[in-house]
Amino acid sequence: MPKDLQEAMFWTRERGKVKCNLCVKGCLIPEGKVGYCLVRKNIGNKLYSTNYSKVVATDVDFIEKKPFFHFYPNSNTLSVSCSGPVLTSQFSELWQITHDKLPIVSEKEYSPEDIITLAEKRNCKSITFTYIEPTVYFEFMYRTFKLAHRSNIKTTLVTNGYMTEDPVKKLCKYLDAVSFSVKASMDIEYMKKFTVLQDENHIYDTLKIFKKHRAHIEISNLIIPQIGDNIGLCEKLADWINGELGGDVPFHLLQFIPDPSLTELPQTPMSTLERCAEVSRKAGLRYVYISNVPQHQDESTYCYNCRETLIYRLASTVKKVNLVKDRCPNCGVRINLVVS
Repeated sequence: MPKDLQEAMFWTRERGKVKCNLCVKGCLIPEGKVGYCLVRKNIGNKLYSTNYSKVVATDVDFIEKKPFFHFYPNSNTLSVSCSGPVLTSQFSELWQITHDKLPIVSEKEYSPEDIITLAEKRNCKSITFTYIEPTVYFEFMYRTFKLAHRSNIKTTLVTNGYMTEDPVKKLCKYLDAVSFSVKASMDIEYMKKFTVLQDENHIYDTLKIFKKHRAHIEISNLIIPQIGDNIGLCEKLADWINGELGGDVPFHLLQFIPDPSLTELPQTPMSTLERCAEVSRKAGLRYVYISNVPQHQDESTYCYNCRETLIYRLASTVKKVNLVKDRCPNCGVRINLVVS
């Protein structure tokens, strides 16, 4: 069997077909066909992952680019992605997070063991599966995370949260931190038009599972002009985060920046981002960031108690750390940070 063809996890046989139970789409796949993700295939009435060892990115980044601002600040992470569907329709998954696009590279064959060796060689504190949605190469990610824990390498994930409950629970055995990529403040009309979800409930449920399993959580919200820039919806999301996950969860507001081939929408105005930040703080969130706007004051981390500058950032790069372990040096209050 080819190395890139591995029997998939999370599937059942139904009505002479194979049902994939990995994500909320729940594809029922006939013999010889692939699911909505284009990489999980019914072969001989079994489900296979067809991209297991097809790696398209192994880049060393600062962890802040993911964005993780409270998880081992100023450390290196190995950004990894396997091949998968890079959708090009006008509003497909509405443009990958604009500050963290997939590098244009060819596929290379790596094993999970190779990824661990590479992370160690490049002195990376963690491995982050990112770029193309990691759910579509779950098997490779899961095996890599399992090996990473044996090697004392931290494991992080950037995801849209469409995984079903059982895969999330299984992954959480070896997952240290998750960055949730939310778009348009989870506007229902946006979700119905541009995603496989019909409402926000699945995302909320998945976030609660990650919290239950004690993964470090950060949430980013891409504010999209004309489509998903409703201040009230951003406030509603922030209020839910505060009530269900806690006010210490870092909340990143991202500016939409038009792709050169997709210029129908303007760049998100700073006034909109700042208003979203204001209502998010009023909802009770202590760490609200405007993360992909260089030189904005809301890139930095401040003590929620005395407003001391704790981590000064410029263009998502740490310039100065002013902490005593995980505490404010001025007032002594504990900050929700995972530090070495």
